[in-house]
Amino acid sequence: MPSEKNFPSLRLRCAMLPYKLFWLLGLPFALIYLFLRGRKDRLYTQFLGERFGFYRQNLNADLWVHAVSLGELRSAAPIIQAFLDRGQRVVVSNFTPAGRRETMRMFEGAITAGDLAVVYAPAEYHWCYARFFRAFKPNLGLVMEVELWPQMVFSARRAGVALFLCNSQYPEHSFKRDSGRILGARGDLIAGYAGVLAKSEIQEARFRAFGASNVEIMGETRFDQPIAPHLLDASAALTRLGVLGARPVVTLASVVVGEDAIYLQAIEQIQARARKAGNPLPLFIYVPRAPERFEECYELLIEQGQRVERRCDLFDENLNMITPVQSQTDVLLGDSLGEMYFYLDLCHAAIVGGGFLDSGAHNIIEPLALAKPVFVGPVTWSIEYPAQEALQAGVLAQVASADELAERLYERLYELKDRDHMSAKAAAFFQAHEGGGAKAVAHLPDMLVRAGYQRHGAKMKDVFK
Repeated sequence: MPSEKNFPSLRLRCAMLPYKLFWLLGLPFALIYLFLRGRKDRLYTQFLGERFGFYRQNLNADLWVHAVSLGELRSAAPIIQAFLDRGQRVVVSNFTPAGRRETMRMFEGAITAGDLAVVYAPAEYHWCYARFFRAFKPNLGLVMEVELWPQMVFSARRAGVALFLCNSQYPEHSFKRDSGRILGARGDLIAGYAGVLAKSEIQEARFRAFGASNVEIMGETRFDQPIAPHLLDASAALTRLGVLGARPVVTLASVVVGEDAIYLQAIEQIQARARKAGNPLPLFIYVPRAPERFEECYELLIEQGQRVERRCDLFDENLNMITPVQSQTDVLLGDSLGEMYFYLDLCHAAIVGGGFLDSGAHNIIEPLALAKPVFVGPVTWSIEYPAQEALQAGVLAQVASADELAERLYERLYELKDRDHMSAKAAAFFQAHEGGGAKAVAHLPDMLVRAGYQRHGAKMKDVFK
């Protein structure tokens, strides 16, 4: 069992009183939120009882993974698969329907075999977690990324569940905020975890600053994510047919609301410069992050005078080409989900969205997995690792404005002489950062022992020897 020394702090104890009151008074509003979201997506309310600890299934799980949504689930996938491969049973809790759907898709076979259960995460009440732990009896819990749910921590400790933060980073602005006296209770919660598997040395130091003593560096499991072969096959088939000709291709991945004006300005500048120089115009693949923005982005591109075609008009559901991309097409709108590697494999350079907003840039690992040079805006706190390392390695370019993006991207497409060398650097960078899932699994047995869970640590060493 973990030691109670220095946890919880007096500050955290005091903060828990208004926190519990907030959840007590906020329950009706939380239900209203779920029902409103459920009007668009039935899966928000379809298993509502699970959010309060009422389950249709039980499973004596060796591992509990809490993966809020799609991204966290994909981060957890290599670790989940490692446990399943060794005959271990796993329960996965999600918060969003997107996370639940991806869990069910990725681990359909394990769910059918009864080796994996997928449920919604319990609400922040002790009685909800108590019912969850009685239903699934996990020995070990991994909370992906940084999800600081106080009641989850307190209830796991009370139930004797070794709860770890995994694949985690503490962003700089959050670290500075939570280091203050007023909001420091959030940082105090870190000491309540059995341990932390951090992404980098910088992140390790931040977690230790908040009182975590059981910390190891694992890297980032997104470097281990498999790429669906059919996406690369579809891209290769399109390239072999010569549909795109000699045109350079730029993929704008995960474009979020609020950034379109910047990217449209850069597109116009690159087109104007290419025309003036007599160069072939690039094909831009424009992929909005949210499906509800597909039509909005189409209209924005048309208003600008771009000649736009939609992926869903050109390809069938299996990415077989129905109609060739026209030579005069300026923009291919990526109006589909789950096909990012197809869009990225076609490009000579990728722009990852989010970096021109305070919310920060999105995942740069996907284009790096395909050895593509990557451009992001100035805000990268959300991907501090591996953005800092990628910048130092020269495989990521950070730009501050639409003008700078157009300038550097044009240079990359038309003027840079060492394109093969740059792609090789991106591939080498990716290979150097693979293996995060295996490192996490290797660290966990000793971390369990250090945290006071000797029996669980010994069992895991035996299973994974």
